[in-house]
Amino acid sequence: MALMFGVYCVLCATGRTPVIEGLDRRRFTELFGPFLTRYILWLIRPIERALLATNVSPNTLTCMSLAGCAIAGAAIATGHLASATWAYALAGILDILDGRLARATNRSSIAGALFDSVADRWGEIFVFTGCAWYLRDSLWLLTVMGALGGSMMVSYTRARGEGLGLKLDGGTMQRAERIVLVSLGTLIAAWLEASPATDAWGEPALGIALCAVGTASATTAVGRWIRGYRELVAREQMPTPIVALRATPKPKAQSPKPNAQLTG
Repeated sequence: MALMFGVYCVLCATGRTPVIEGLDRRRFTELFGPFLTRYILWLIRPIERALLATNVSPNTLTCMSLAGCAIAGAAIATGHLASATWAYALAGILDILDGRLARATNRSSIAGALFDSVADRWGEIFVFTGCAWYLRDSLWLLTVMGALGGSMMVSYTRARGEGLGLKLDGGTMQRAERIVLVSLGTLIAAWLEASPATDAWGEPALGIALCAVGTASATTAVGRWIRGYRELVAREQMPTPIVALRATPKPKAQSPKPNAQLTG
């Protein structure tokens, strides 16, 4: 990845920035801007083209991503941190590809969006559960609770806002950032535990990464909460437009008919 990143930087510096099909600028995050987002998509583009050739279903990729998260959680719980890092990274790549594949093949649907969103939440629960079991005998367990709670509130605030007609996205800690940060923390912890001299620093390394996830996720969730509340208050305080009622013409009073007189 480091080598390919160097190649990518050279291409961008020489004016040959790779063109990514279907790149939506609205999907850029505050941490991963256009430069890094385009690099990741360029790096996995061969995999994306291979999947397009196989005509695989986007929901299949979503299920594979969920399975990768479950494997990562089980690997963390049993102390296989290096394997967990690769499994979680692969799950993140599949999570990117399922949406791009759905849009490229015109298979995007509301049902698929629901399936993907719920699978993402279950995937995070699997990973954080594995972290909780791994840190169960340490005070760093509290960082898992903070990371899980903050992550769930980021997603819930956005979903609740969409139900009220708001678009509450953005923030420094979205799903992509959480995957990268947890993967880096797990990888560093695995590297530290590989040597008896630094074995004691494995749990703190993972705990610090989870603490960063929890703090930034809570900040993002609260920021969305406040922004959504302000938008709703402003919406409610807008003057209600007065609709001019069209006057209904009153029925004309009918003059009484003269009584008919009988003649003999």
